[in-house]
Amino acid sequence: MKKNKKIIEENKQDDETENSDEKFVSQIKEIQSGEIDSNNLELPTTLPILPLRGLVVYPFTAVPLTVGQPRSIKLVDEVMSSDRLIGLVATKQHDIENPGPDDLYTIGTAATIHRMFRAPDGTIRLVIQGIARFKITEFIQQEPYLRAFIEPNPEIKETSLEEEAIARNVRDQFQHIAEMIPSIPAEIVASITSIHDPLQTAYTIANFQRMELEDGQKLLELDSSLEKLKALVTILLRESEVLELGQKIQNEARGEIDKVQREYFLREQLKAIQKELGEGDEQTEDIENFKNKISSSKMPEEAEKLAKRELDRLSRLPTAAAEYGVIRTFLEWLVSLPWSQSTVDNLDIFHAREILDKDHYGLEDVKDRIIEFLAVRKLHKERENFEKVEDLIIDEIRRDREGVILCFVGPPGVGKTSLGRSIASALGRKFIRISLGGVRDEAEIRGHRRTYIGAMPGRIIQSLRRVESKNPVFMLDEIDKLSSDFRGDPSSALLEVLDPEQNNEFRDNYLEAPFDLSQVMFVTTANQIGTIPPPLLDRMEIIFLSGYTENEKLNIALRYLIPRQLRENSLLPNEINFTDDAIYSIIRMYTKEAGVRNLEREIGNICRKVATKIAEGKNDLSEISVSTIREFLGKPKYFETEEIIRRTAFPGVATGLAWTPFGGDVLFIESTKMVGTKSFTITGSIGKVMQESAQIALSLMRSKSEELNIDTELFSKTEIHLHVPAGAQPKDGPSAGVTMFSSLVSLFTNRLVKPDYAMTGEISLTGQVLPVGGIKEKVLAAHRSGIKTVILPKLNELDYEDIPEEVKNSIQFIFVDTIDEVLKHALEKKPKKNKK
Repeated sequence: MKKNKKIIEENKQDDETENSDEKFVSQIKEIQSGEIDSNNLELPTTLPILPLRGLVVYPFTAVPLTVGQPRSIKLVDEVMSSDRLIGLVATKQHDIENPGPDDLYTIGTAATIHRMFRAPDGTIRLVIQGIARFKITEFIQQEPYLRAFIEPNPEIKETSLEEEAIARNVRDQFQHIAEMIPSIPAEIVASITSIHDPLQTAYTIANFQRMELEDGQKLLELDSSLEKLKALVTILLRESEVLELGQKIQNEARGEIDKVQREYFLREQLKAIQKELGEGDEQTEDIENFKNKISSSKMPEEAEKLAKRELDRLSRLPTAAAEYGVIRTFLEWLVSLPWSQSTVDNLDIFHAREILDKDHYGLEDVKDRIIEFLAVRKLHKERENFEKVEDLIIDEIRRDREGVILCFVGPPGVGKTSLGRSIASALGRKFIRISLGGVRDEAEIRGHRRTYIGAMPGRIIQSLRRVESKNPVFMLDEIDKLSSDFRGDPSSALLEVLDPEQNNEFRDNYLEAPFDLSQVMFVTTANQIGTIPPPLLDRMEIIFLSGYTENEKLNIALRYLIPRQLRENSLLPNEINFTDDAIYSIIRMYTKEAGVRNLEREIGNICRKVATKIAEGKNDLSEISVSTIREFLGKPKYFETEEIIRRTAFPGVATGLAWTPFGGDVLFIESTKMVGTKSFTITGSIGKVMQESAQIALSLMRSKSEELNIDTELFSKTEIHLHVPAGAQPKDGPSAGVTMFSSLVSLFTNRLVKPDYAMTGEISLTGQVLPVGGIKEKVLAAHRSGIKTVILPKLNELDYEDIPEEVKNSIQFIFVDTIDEVLKHALEKKPKKNKK
């Protein structure tokens, strides 16, 4: 019964609402028709205020609203039972959940509730009609909902031709915008164009036009209808430009799609026409060309299957497809590789030796290795079809690897890179060179997978395609300067390339098919082997190239450097003449290197100055002699033995020999002592191994203090400082132990180290002299510096054979087993007398 009673009451309330709605609609029609002026409409002095978030309601407009806040629902319920009149005011910030008086604008719109519907989710749906503008003077209530004193705020209506013109322009602009927005019904546009009141026109169009909240509130707050229309014109013009630009972009995109479709249909029609004429289209011709190239390339079975499979995919794709170009590029790479193309080796050993001797002076170890390679190849060819040889021997010969992997290690300027080109010329093969310095991406070696955009093979496959041969001389320059990062380790990728057991099936990531690199002669170059990973180093045959002697540099200058500089500087042989003594002077006083690069630079410097004289009209023959060198090159940069004599004129200074990646070098060890606490300081940017050698030298000297007549009490009240000059250059290694010991003993015994002596060797705590490496490079450095006697470990006596005869004849070598022998030969007999 209660439920039925409630239903009857709700139906009764709905009937009353409908009767009230009919009365209000009648009143609104009277306002809209002009029978009642909204400015003359009397508003109550107080109104309940309904805050609006992100919305501005204007007079003369009907707007649907959804009310969900409890206090807003309470407001609507009370208003529906009275006059249905409410005040609608926009909030300044739409994200405030329960706005207060300070969060609202002061100008709002009085409105009446036209329809109300309670939704199942508890919210109320309203249709409200804006009536007139008002201004809030004071809030008098905040709970359960907002209520405020208001005063009418009518607009100023102006009747002028300008207002009429702007109103007409506003209607035209809105009509233009509606044509670009399909969601605006034509009936609304028609009803707006029929409105003649400028103020109503402004409010009605603003109600349908999308704009920012601030712009909408500003439009409501403007007092003059003319100003409202002007502001609305600006908003409509901006919206019109945005919509026109959007339509333009859309039309361009549609045009591109239509163009692609049009090209597709035209190509299909062209195919049909060509078929009727008996002609082949472009795609058919491509496929036929690829078929012929695949069959003639003689690629391995696996690669051929891959090529045919990709060609079958290509024939099924339209030429406009994105993947068509990818597959076509892949097939072009496959068919253009030298699968079966190779050059015939010139096996004339005498011709090869002649070429190598012509291009390079000295370097006998390398030349002998190339001649050995040719001899083996020649023997292999001769025995390949020799049927009387036992089958086992034939099988073993046929399984021999055809390629070779060499690594030239030596200082800069000794001809490592140019040797590769000479080897190719001697063998009659093509030559490739790629530099690995700074390469840090594995894909540079193995290529990118085809899934990546712009993928391509690695530099190995690219180079082979460029020279069109499967057995070139392939030089990998600066292999000791490879890097690695998050993109991979190139040195690990080279393990397969430089492994004779694996490189007959080298798989590039892009090709996905094996390529035979076993016939390639790989030649790598490096300044040092310490930075090369051991697994990679193990795969290469190391050939060390030492620095040149003065006599070798003289011959290289006369045979190669001077003729090349004459050509580069456009000089004739009868315009300049270098004497042997002049070249020796350049080598000794203006260069200090293992190679000949700086020597060539100095010769080029002289040639340019001579060319300048000739260009100025001075055509006399320029005789380059010892007396004229300074005129061309200026003051000497180095002095032969003067520096060594000056540096070793004090006790505690010894001359050592060191190996560097740029060849050997002379190293000075200095030590001094001072009164102070017991301490030992080591400076000179030296590494941990060298620091340990210094500690060993000090401990050994203290253990032998009685034999050396050194007061042991000195060590407890003396600070010792050992320094290796050229502190900016890092130094390390054990070979300076002998020199450090000699320096310390010289300091404490006040006996000078002989100035024309240099030494190298590691020492032990028992006083033994241990062997070290780089003997040839160190001895050549001593020879360049004018050293007359070199002390070497007895166990390095076998290295004496590698030293050139020219150096043996100018330097005395002393081989020692113990540190006592070193002191016997290196130190002066008597202590140096101190000057008073």
